[in-house]
Amino acid sequence: MAFRSSILLLPVLAACSARSDRADSARPADAARANPALAAGQMIYVSNEDTRDLSVIDGGTNAVVATIEVGTRPRGVKVSPDGRAVYVALSGSPKCPPTMSDAECARKIPDRRLDGIAVVDAASRKTTQVLPAGLDPETFDVSADGRTLFVSNEDADSLTIVDIASGRPTSNVKVGREPEGVTVSPDGRTVWVTSEGDHTVTVVEVASGKALATVVTGGKRPRAVGFLPDGSKAYVSNEQSGTVSVIDAVTRSLRHTIALPAGARPMGIAVSRDGQRVYVSNGRGGTVSVIDAGRDSVLNTVQVGVRPWGLALSNDGRWLYTANGPGNDVSVIDTKAMEVVHRIPVGRSPWGVAIRR
Repeated sequence: MAFRSSILLLPVLAACSARSDRADSARPADAARANPALAAGQMIYVSNEDTRDLSVIDGGTNAVVATIEVGTRPRGVKVSPDGRAVYVALSGSPKCPPTMSDAECARKIPDRRLDGIAVVDAASRKTTQVLPAGLDPETFDVSADGRTLFVSNEDADSLTIVDIASGRPTSNVKVGREPEGVTVSPDGRTVWVTSEGDHTVTVVEVASGKALATVVTGGKRPRAVGFLPDGSKAYVSNEQSGTVSVIDAVTRSLRHTIALPAGARPMGIAVSRDGQRVYVSNGRGGTVSVIDAGRDSVLNTVQVGVRPWGLALSNDGRWLYTANGPGNDVSVIDTKAMEVVHRIPVGRSPWGVAIRR
């Protein structure tokens, strides 16, 4: 189950203008650390779970240039392949603190009217609609053609497939208990869904919408899946085990288990475009680990912030961005030096990060 606290009830679709205090957060001295290789207009989008909004960061200046209100409990975030839309998962399920018992949390009443996937127009920076996407949407992925969303429904143990053009779900697929991470394979034929409750990954065929296989990860509470670009291997983060499972994506079997440093609670995964490196955010461990994909071994682990969760790589692979939940900021990591070069204040409890390609 996801990290928990009290529910926010007000529905919202309006977009708001940039907040000057955040837009000015990058100090002049940090300008030299901005990435000159980034394409003009490349933006980083960060979902802020407790302020119900989306921070927009200019990748060239490391400055917040806009804050967009999207809805309740924004978590998963993705950019459409054409860069025109930003999708954000919203949930009406209550948050409860870790100290709260499951029984007490169960007494909190979800508001299903608040569930959905917000659609943000990247040009106007306004939320234009909310797509129905099953119960308690948390994470999702977008098909390469930009026509379909694949959404995990944690409270329903299912995957909802949404046709973006019609704005309607086309099917709902039963997967493992407490589904979390959702990733479409590089060839676009399957979508892989982690199950925190069953410690497995369900492989769903895109064409038929049917579950094809269940892969045992060998670790507890699998969170995210990342593929090598050639589709040969999938990497799965196992939060409770402090490990990353290496899955043969062809045979759909466990190939190897990578132990991360003590204290690591692996969450998000980002794979470099050349397939040489796999980056893993380590949650309450406060670190990011770098895996050599050739040897499937840990190259380095660095401190980045408070409970890093979502992470994303710049187009050139030089900069890694991590959403640091309780720290209310985003760390910018130089992947050559493997050090944090800047921290960007955003909203409260940043959860996910996505970059416009």
